[in-house]
Amino acid sequence: MANRADFRGTGVAMITPFKNDGSLNIEQLEVHTDRLIEKGVEYLVVLGTTAETPTLSKEEKLKIIEVTRKVNSGRVPMVVGAGGNSTEEVVGWIREIGTEGIDAYLSVAPYYNKPSQQGMKAHFSAIAASSELPLMLYNVPGRTGSNIAADTTLELAHELGSKIAAIKEASGDLSQIMRIIRDKPEGFQVVSGDDAITLAMISLGGSGVISVIGNALPDQFSSMVHDALAGDLDAAREKHYRVLPLIDLIFREGNPCGIKALMEVLGYGASNLRLPLIPATSALVRDLRSAAQQL
Repeated sequence: MANRADFRGTGVAMITPFKNDGSLNIEQLEVHTDRLIEKGVEYLVVLGTTAETPTLSKEEKLKIIEVTRKVNSGRVPMVVGAGGNSTEEVVGWIREIGTEGIDAYLSVAPYYNKPSQQGMKAHFSAIAASSELPLMLYNVPGRTGSNIAADTTLELAHELGSKIAAIKEASGDLSQIMRIIRDKPEGFQVVSGDDAITLAMISLGGSGVISVIGNALPDQFSSMVHDALAGDLDAAREKHYRVLPLIDLIFREGNPCGIKALMEVLGYGASNLRLPLIPATSALVRDLRSAAQQL
């Protein structure tokens, strides 16, 4: 369908920079946003898991959207996180943030309360009905405690058309992912939520990635994705294995602890986190520095 939103290529799940006192680092956010765009990513993803969104106040979230939108100035599409375990609150949040400068909402599966698949379907249907913009579903059972089954994704995609444009699949279950890719309607996109299996997903028919490593290596990782989407799997495979050691390392102590430590190593000064997350250990920083030098 021509009217579905396009998520081909590399989106980046943006970090939230903090100052030493824990407040938002607006200047660093501006620089980071501009750098990602200049380095060639296809779209920005704001207020996702990597942004430490659960620790942000509503005022901070609105400020982050405002700043990112202003710096982006329409240069690339912008996706904003709009998910939660209360359907009513998600609908209210979408109405509050509006549509200006936003191209789609990323809506994670309800967490903690673990709805049935029918409850999951009703949740996303209600959000889609209230939204002027398309939704990208976000399936990450390792964090939410509940999986969006392939049948549920496919039913939503077929029944709601362009209102459900894509799914960010971070289940790690390639059998489930292949089922979605095989049976999805035309134009519905399956996006990797896991840097390490992005190449595999694209080779199976996936559309690209919402990347964590892309915060630090936007041009290198985008290049791999572009090669894979163009069918040059030899070139993509070489780039994949070159970056893979760093991908493994940034998740060793959790996300976004690792990616922020890598950005600090590379000179982007973004290592501050908010409790309950804590900074990377000296051992991880040492290994990141060694791997980055080899890259």
